[in-house]
Amino acid sequence: MDRDSLPRPGAAVRAGIVVTGTEVLTGRIADLNGPWLSEQLAERGVEVAHILVVGDRPDDLEAALRFMAGEGMNLIITSGGLGPTADDLTAEVVGKFAGRQMVLDEEVEEKIAEILRGFARRAGLLNFDREALREANRKQAIVPEGSIALDPVGTAPGLVVPAGERVVVVLPGPPRELQPMWPAAAATEPVAAVLGRATPLHGYTLRIFGIPESEIAKSLREIEDEGVALSEVEITTCLRRGEIEIDVRYRDHAADTAEAVRAGLRERHPRHLFSLEGETIDSQVATLLRGHRLGLAESCSGGLLAARITNLPGASAYMAGSVVSYSNEAKVGLLGVDPELIVAKGAVSPEVAEQMARGALERFGADVAVSITGIAGPDGGTEEKPVGYVCFHARLADGTFLARDPVIPGGRADIRERSALVGMHLLRLLLRGEEAPL
Repeated sequence: MDRDSLPRPGAAVRAGIVVTGTEVLTGRIADLNGPWLSEQLAERGVEVAHILVVGDRPDDLEAALRFMAGEGMNLIITSGGLGPTADDLTAEVVGKFAGRQMVLDEEVEEKIAEILRGFARRAGLLNFDREALREANRKQAIVPEGSIALDPVGTAPGLVVPAGERVVVVLPGPPRELQPMWPAAAATEPVAAVLGRATPLHGYTLRIFGIPESEIAKSLREIEDEGVALSEVEITTCLRRGEIEIDVRYRDHAADTAEAVRAGLRERHPRHLFSLEGETIDSQVATLLRGHRLGLAESCSGGLLAARITNLPGASAYMAGSVVSYSNEAKVGLLGVDPELIVAKGAVSPEVAEQMARGALERFGADVAVSITGIAGPDGGTEEKPVGYVCFHARLADGTFLARDPVIPGGRADIRERSALVGMHLLRLLLRGEEAPL
């Protein structure tokens, strides 16, 4: 369930972000600034209504700014377009939008010149034309009259530009320059005044595995029918890497409603809701594995489960080892799988998965093991065992085990990635002593 915006009992502080750059618009570079700025603003209680990406065209940038103004944004933040080249026109366009003349800020010019002189010295350019260098970068020191210049992190200064009823913050495009500059922008009087009007924005994330999004939508309708005012909170569901993430955001007045949503979903999906506070499956499994010794045996997933297990620091305390037994010979030679069993049941079968797990326990001296063998495709499927058929076996040294053999939908990459995910959840359930809802 997606809500366009949080309810505004008063005048909520709303912000819009305009990311400039044809290279971002065409997909050559991924936008990292919009999401990062949105997160920073949300932490301060600001409601981000829009993130727009525009090319390096003045008319398009001006149109984006006017759109933001028309939508009632109190704060507009732009990123990019502050360099010395001809297509870097953000400061000029923002000045026009704010109705301010462009003027040379001599203090900013000198700061840029000093930075450039330092670059030249470090690069060993002893005979460079200092005046030519200053002239080439003077463009970056021409700013809207009455704006507040932010000290450069690279060579481009940022700007805070009052624009009537709103404030425009102009930041450089490279994230390594933008991120350190944002606190300075937020501390300026015009921006601080806007941020000071914001009320706290809270949130939590639920994680669910093993049911479709349609079940969540049904549950939310039921919760609303029971009298919970879902309009007071913002609920966003997203299927990400095979799990459903439910983000709930709310302000102080809706705290009870937000908790009622969490309780309602927990009541309806106790076996599938595995994280009430946003903790990832990776983190949970890492905690559960403390004091254990893990051995893995993978075929179709090709080591992806081992990669997830070892991605978090500290894995050496519990990870004994992993075998990628892609061939039948590897299954037999490295894990001790009976070759006659492979002939009789097939390499992709619950029986072979069990022997792979037993072999991992024995070979690594482990007390817990997980095995995966399946058909990732696009070829190799049959009517009995279609592409996506994967057999899992999670086993403790005492003989306790969980085994499943679902058909996982999607293409080859999806099947392999989701196989590792299922392996993680089986491991979680086995170590918690729970039955798998799969």
